[in-house]
Amino acid sequence: MCRLSVLLPLTGFIFQITCTFGSVSNVAFPISCTTRGADLTRDSELVLCPPHCSDWKISVFGTGVYASISSVCGAALHRGFLGTSGGPIGVHKMQGRHNYLSSYAHGIQSQALPHWTASFSLTKPINVPQELTSETSSTALPEPAPPAKKPPKKPSVKKALPAGNKDCQLDIAVVLDSSNNIGQRRFNLQKNFVVKLASMLKIGPTGPHVGLIQASDSPRTEFLLTNYTQPKELLFAIKELAFRGGNTNTGKAIMHTAETFFNQEHGGRRGHPRVMLVLVDGWPSDDLEPAAMLARESGINLFLVSVAKPATEELGTVLDKDFIKKAVCKDNGFFSYSIPSWFSTTKHVRPLTERLCSLDALLCSKTCFNSVNIGFLIDGSSSVGEANFQLVLDFLVAIARSFDISDLGARIGAVQFTYDQRREFGLFDHPKKEDALTALKRIPYMSGGTSTGSAISYTTQSLFRQAGRGRNILIVVTDGQSYDDVRGPAMAAHRQGITVFSVGVAWAPLDDLRAMSSEPKEAHTFFTREFTGLADFIQPVVRGICKDFSDNN
Repeated sequence: MCRLSVLLPLTGFIFQITCTFGSVSNVAFPISCTTRGADLTRDSELVLCPPHCSDWKISVFGTGVYASISSVCGAALHRGFLGTSGGPIGVHKMQGRHNYLSSYAHGIQSQALPHWTASFSLTKPINVPQELTSETSSTALPEPAPPAKKPPKKPSVKKALPAGNKDCQLDIAVVLDSSNNIGQRRFNLQKNFVVKLASMLKIGPTGPHVGLIQASDSPRTEFLLTNYTQPKELLFAIKELAFRGGNTNTGKAIMHTAETFFNQEHGGRRGHPRVMLVLVDGWPSDDLEPAAMLARESGINLFLVSVAKPATEELGTVLDKDFIKKAVCKDNGFFSYSIPSWFSTTKHVRPLTERLCSLDALLCSKTCFNSVNIGFLIDGSSSVGEANFQLVLDFLVAIARSFDISDLGARIGAVQFTYDQRREFGLFDHPKKEDALTALKRIPYMSGGTSTGSAISYTTQSLFRQAGRGRNILIVVTDGQSYDDVRGPAMAAHRQGITVFSVGVAWAPLDDLRAMSSEPKEAHTFFTREFTGLADFIQPVVRGICKDFSDNN
């Protein structure tokens, strides 16, 4: 619930909105039309946009997910979350990304941007009170999201209900096609298919959880992940769904689902892979790509099941013939599934269930293997030598090979140092895994002195663009005493949220290694007398990275 308050300081009126979500009350503090996402300090913030921001010269970069240099209120106008009279908006900071898309929506033209270091997304308050709409009747506040349906009366059962499939612990959002394109008859067949799928998944409190959204002109959440955790209740709720009609705005439904559906307050479980299963009869009426990008950035494994593909004579009416490739978590054939007709879905239930429960193949889930940024700080001093330098590179390549390096996954970068520093390649230079590994293998040996402290400072400033505790990893490999102080630069890196692993060889002082390492020191410090001993540290370092990621995320 949101309440409007009027404060009367000496400078004049200030309108303040307090929004209550469940039992938590957040005060929306006023911002200007030109306040950027980067100007906000918290990861999640409730702000109050003033009236008439559309009259200002505002800059907006992106669609759905916005670069942090964008005006917050301008982005809210672009998303359709605000009218001319302003209002409260939830702002949520996100990681930087590539390819912010331009689009024109609700009178605002957003601009494209190749990449930026940080992003934000927006949400609107769940409920808008009557006193707010009556006192500020010209304010076009967002419409409240429809409440999730209450569970039906629990059916009487004589036996204990199953706990669920413990080997398939997923949070699954099913997006149904409820458009005129599918029609009432095929809509009922679609429901029957989802019922069979839910039965095969073995829904239960300790197994998969399922929520459901209908896609038509506008998306509608029918029930959340925790509304029905018993099989009979869930199957009954699916069968009771009413057909809506309208356009096949699948992109809108994906965006709606990706933004808030998996939040913990809506029943999302920490550490459980997030899956969005989208069913489309024919083809969508809107663009799926921006919404799918948001889903991937949010760690959601988007599966698209297409039924009854368009005939040859209908292809001219399809907005984007490659909509499946652009929508799925990854275009590798695993996340797309084609069914020729709703009348032949039964035989496809088991193979689709097996895919959904293949936890190791869910590439978009945020894990250490596809979410960390790893920087390698490599000692290129004269004492290392050409042959040993190659052993260091082999060690680092083996570590990097353990991670899913891609434009949507993990990234690596490298800096070599002597008295000076040389950035060999940045985190965003090689989004393809083999290109990144090749670049690492081919780093030429510098030779020179050893200034490890200044190298740490250089790397933290030039390689890591944003804070990301548990996600930004720095691995320092050195074979000797540094000519400068390492403690100050290392402490600065720790404060920046960078996890530091120190790997020492030969004459590297243990005190310096421990000073550079993150806490606990013993888990982040490695030492060997011989360069050939580096191979023994590959798996311990990889396991250490994943432990830090799990502890912090």
